[in-house]
Amino acid sequence: MSHSNQKLPRKLGLFPVTNIVVANIIGAGIFTTTGFLMDSLGNPLLMLALWFVGGIIAFCGAIAFGELGATFPEAGGEYIFISKLFNPLLGFLTGWLSLIVGFSAPIAASAIGFSGYLTLAFPSLQSSLLFSEVVSPEFFEKLLAIIVILIFTLIHSRGIIFGSRIQNVLTILKVVLIIGLIIAGFTIGTGSFDNFQNTVNYEFSFSGWKSIGLSLIFVMFAYSGWNSATYIGSEIKSPQRVIPMSLLISTGIVMVLYLLLNGFFVYAISPEELKGVPEIAGLAAGKAFGNMAESVISLLISFALVSSLSAFIILGPRVYYSMTKEGYFFAFAAKIHPKYKVPVGAIILQSSIAIVLVLSGTFEQILVYMGFSLGIFPILAVLGVFKLRLKGKSALKLPGFPFAHVIFIVAGIGMLILTFFERPLESSIAILTALSGIPVFYWFKNRRN
Repeated sequence: MSHSNQKLPRKLGLFPVTNIVVANIIGAGIFTTTGFLMDSLGNPLLMLALWFVGGIIAFCGAIAFGELGATFPEAGGEYIFISKLFNPLLGFLTGWLSLIVGFSAPIAASAIGFSGYLTLAFPSLQSSLLFSEVVSPEFFEKLLAIIVILIFTLIHSRGIIFGSRIQNVLTILKVVLIIGLIIAGFTIGTGSFDNFQNTVNYEFSFSGWKSIGLSLIFVMFAYSGWNSATYIGSEIKSPQRVIPMSLLISTGIVMVLYLLLNGFFVYAISPEELKGVPEIAGLAAGKAFGNMAESVISLLISFALVSSLSAFIILGPRVYYSMTKEGYFFAFAAKIHPKYKVPVGAIILQSSIAIVLVLSGTFEQILVYMGFSLGIFPILAVLGVFKLRLKGKSALKLPGFPFAHVIFIVAGIGMLILTFFERPLESSIAILTALSGIPVFYWFKNRRN
């Protein structure tokens, strides 16, 4: 059978799709970036305001992508939208970024976050496994990250239904953990509301705005995934109803959880102690409930991060599958497993790149590089809604047009410009990564012709 005739079956309803989107959003970002934000901003109220602003931007994006997903209910997300509405080259570049950055890098970040929280929960884990004399603690954490990537690659190579059931359980446990941490933190945990007033006057100079732009990149990384239902459009039942609803419901839920959880972090930890700490949730649990709680919560958060990693492994290969179906990627990426009905070659490729990223960069560098890269092409996809409306081809006109779309576009461009001035190295590498896809596109195009 030729690859072009193989289909991904429509098996997913609203509940599993919403779970996948929630799991995709709530990942390493919320559990690791608040310390970086406080280090950059120094003002807890401004930090909380940026989490709110980030949620509004993500919700505006979800409105636009809900309309796009209902009109083009196919696997691939913005790769499909941009290819069909603008140009196959631009569509390929967003798929190229998805392969290297959009999914592989968040898998790497979630895996690194998992290993960091796991070793925080079990400080003697390395010595217990007799690895202390063999590798450094830093490499041991990377080794744990690679192992968890390999495990979930195997799980999601065994079918979307099997994988989505595991995903449902992990997501429910993650949401319960966050809600429990918020309620317990404010009711029985040790903390102080004075921490919210322990602020410094923020200077809104150009330097200050650059810090805000970089901070919003971190925040938007934590919200990234608000568009994830559109990546599995080919496997969703009743996509014109399920895709928009799953995006809007998920983004709304996550926005509320993020604001409350960051409120707990500030309540439990003084602003000075917050600065630069990656495992922020574990530290907050230790401050609020004691050292034993720090270990328990860190263990639970490590598995919450596994849920995010799992969702990324589900979604990304559907983009490469679509690229191959269009003739712009390697044929093995569209090969559907005869028994499990998943693009197993694309799953293995994505996880291999994630493992390379785990071995090659620091956590903060990966975050900045990834956040900048992820901000580029969704802006173009949202612009596509204007083109859809002008041509009268929108399958579902959601409310909010054009205000939500303008907010998303202007905010997105502003964040990219400010972040480039604040972190030119990581931003330039992200731009070069996107541009490196141009010769690759023409190579595939020549082969296709």
